[in-house]
Amino acid sequence: MKTRPCDQRSGQSGFSLIEIMVGMVIGLLAIIVMMQVFAASEERKRTANAGSDAQNSAVIALDGMQRHIGQSGYGFALTRLLGCNLQLPFGAPVPIAPVIINPPLAVIPAGDPNTDTLLVSYGLGNDQPEGYNVLSQSGTTYTIIGTSMLRVGPPADRVIAAPAACGATTLVLGTVTAVNASVIQLSTSAAGTGLFNLGATPRFLAYAVRNGNLVVCDYMAADCGDATPATLANPAIWRLVAENIASLRAQYGRDTSGPPMDGTVDTYDQTTPATACQWARTPAIRLALVARSAQYEKENVTVGIAPAQWSGSGTNPIGVPTNPDGTADALWRRYRYRVFETVVPIRNVAWMGVTSGC
Repeated sequence: MKTRPCDQRSGQSGFSLIEIMVGMVIGLLAIIVMMQVFAASEERKRTANAGSDAQNSAVIALDGMQRHIGQSGYGFALTRLLGCNLQLPFGAPVPIAPVIINPPLAVIPAGDPNTDTLLVSYGLGNDQPEGYNVLSQSGTTYTIIGTSMLRVGPPADRVIAAPAACGATTLVLGTVTAVNASVIQLSTSAAGTGLFNLGATPRFLAYAVRNGNLVVCDYMAADCGDATPATLANPAIWRLVAENIASLRAQYGRDTSGPPMDGTVDTYDQTTPATACQWARTPAIRLALVARSAQYEKENVTVGIAPAQWSGSGTNPIGVPTNPDGTADALWRRYRYRVFETVVPIRNVAWMGVTSGC
């Protein structure tokens, strides 16, 4: 029987060159579409993450500032001391007040344009806020009734020796060096009819926005009024609180009723109180913090003449962000902004109640 050899090619099939090229084109188009979708997704993800990071940073910073402002005035919320000048271990004398908005440049150098600075002060002692009456004084030795709450340390309590009315006198923050039954010794011989204990670690915190960051300086550790560039750029002196902060705005909540006062906020402005009674009539601070997303967008995503609005925009608007050299940032609209606003009661002033004569 004869057999015919099998042609191996007769049962084979495949793609032609044209079919392969069409398939490659379709595959490339699919890859391009997928990459565009992926890029758009990643861009939205970066925008969302940057906005979330800025929001979280601003919320944490605002919460910390709220806690400090809420505690401000502790240990010296008395008309006898409010408005006096106090010499701290560093720098020029600072006014004694719970919160000062835009204090003199010698106290806090200016921050970024269109932003405010804050000086927040409070004691950390567990002593009576009314202070001690000084029965007699001889140099650095003060005789008072009861000394059990005063501590030599370390760290030692810091005490203000104040006259009945400070007037033009600059008060001094002295240190307790010795304590006996009814006698204490201080590191100062300042004349005073009363002693006020601020505890071992009082806080005098200077807040400012510099180069788009919220920073803070503690006057008990450094001279926050030093305006030299090296000091302002020193992270050990001006510590970072939050990055990408476009603006900080604040206003006093003032009681303008009466006299007599009723302890209720009637208006908000940046007029710094000039007398002890005016400080007693300032039981709250309205505060706004503007966070900026770190994500630079290809097109303008913020419209208007300012990046954000707040309740005080009528008199103290949030200004356009600036470059490090102080010029307006022409591309500020390429970023997203979020404003966080709150009213912080100054409890230690509110607890003074309706002050006699105010």
